[in-house]
Amino acid sequence: MIKACRQNKESVLTKVRAGKLDSAALSISSLVDEIILSMHTSGILKFLSTNIQDKRADNTIIPYDLVWASAIAAKMKVKTSLTDIPYAISDHRTLAKLGYTLIETEGKLGAGLMREGSLRALLGKYQAEDLFNGYNSVVQNQVLPHLNLVPNIHILDCTDLEVNFKNKHYEQSGISVSKRTNSPCRGYKLATIRGIVGDTGIIEDIRFGPINVHDMSLSERMIKHSPVFRSGDILINDRGFISRPVMNYLKRKRNVDTYVPLRNNMDAYRLAVECAIQNNDWSKHPNPKRSQQRISLVPHVGPYWESACPSADVDLNACVVWDMENGQYFVFVTTDTSKLARDIIKIYELRPEIEEDYRQLKDFWKIEDFKSTKINMIAFHIVCVLFGYLFFQLYTMLPDGEKLAGKSLPVLLKVYDAKPQSFVVLYTDYEFGVITLLDMMELYSACGQVVREKIRAVMEKI
Repeated sequence: MIKACRQNKESVLTKVRAGKLDSAALSISSLVDEIILSMHTSGILKFLSTNIQDKRADNTIIPYDLVWASAIAAKMKVKTSLTDIPYAISDHRTLAKLGYTLIETEGKLGAGLMREGSLRALLGKYQAEDLFNGYNSVVQNQVLPHLNLVPNIHILDCTDLEVNFKNKHYEQSGISVSKRTNSPCRGYKLATIRGIVGDTGIIEDIRFGPINVHDMSLSERMIKHSPVFRSGDILINDRGFISRPVMNYLKRKRNVDTYVPLRNNMDAYRLAVECAIQNNDWSKHPNPKRSQQRISLVPHVGPYWESACPSADVDLNACVVWDMENGQYFVFVTTDTSKLARDIIKIYELRPEIEEDYRQLKDFWKIEDFKSTKINMIAFHIVCVLFGYLFFQLYTMLPDGEKLAGKSLPVLLKVYDAKPQSFVVLYTDYEFGVITLLDMMELYSACGQVVREKIRAVMEKI
């Protein structure tokens, strides 16, 4: 039987001195536990329970914060099954720091913190949109203002999440052609906006749909109305988001400048390349890794890319990139006509950062590893993975983890050396207290022989 205990160190110490001690546990360090604790200490973990409604009965024992913390910790430990969640946090000090801890009356947490059946019942009460909207609300309304983060460069992209093509039971999935294998595939599509913060970034807005929906169709409403954009911001797109009306809207309505590459079958592309060749005014590419490339500015190419309403079209500046090694040309345009070629290409070269996000989310975080065909379970898995990724990114920005900035969680977990910590968690009745080993030694020496024997009997079981 598991019972929930509240933290009350002084009460526990008083009871221990009187000879009352039900159980004790040592703390074992874990990088994931440290990240979860950092999110709790900084107040970020609490935002999940205040922005995503707790739909359980009022008499539940497990704190809602702990449900989310366990689910996210499971994803950070690459445990993708729902059955892994009850066991994701087993360190007593971590549980204690979250404000509660749980203990089996038999003395171990072997049965897990919660039942898988109760988790399934809880998730059955949510629609997928509840969870995706919850993620957006936590990040936009709580995390960014709480940490005073105001990204002004954003990267838009979509990624396909493929499932078993032969399984027709994946709810709300679509059928398309796989970008990996060029064969028919089944699955979903995730659209994200990534805000650049220093040397890292945060996925700050998401949308979700079937894999067969076009990138722009899935993203257009998010692009136009996302609260993460402020006047003067920059949005970097790839070719899948080429839309003159959307660029016009962002520039005129929200004063957000867009950076996007042109397709080689567009009039504006052909004009920009012809002008660059004719002007013959080339400069070195600002990226030392691209020493074989040259760049040239071609201003005012907007009239050569018209929408259905040309009077609403904003002007564009183009950066033409000439790859001298193979004779190819690439054209990147922006609605910010004050930018020179060097500025345009340096800003656009930030875009691969979101591709690295997707690579990690798929290869390490297993965001495509769905254990259920139910859409709400799929949404829960995706959102927990994204929260885990968010927590790690935030951790590297905070004093606790800033020494890890620039490193990835998969690499860190391989080299992390888990060691016993100098903390002991003591349990009496429905209370617990966390003390250091030194405090435990002093407590033991200050007690009478009868109490010492009781403490020894419990401690020998650790």
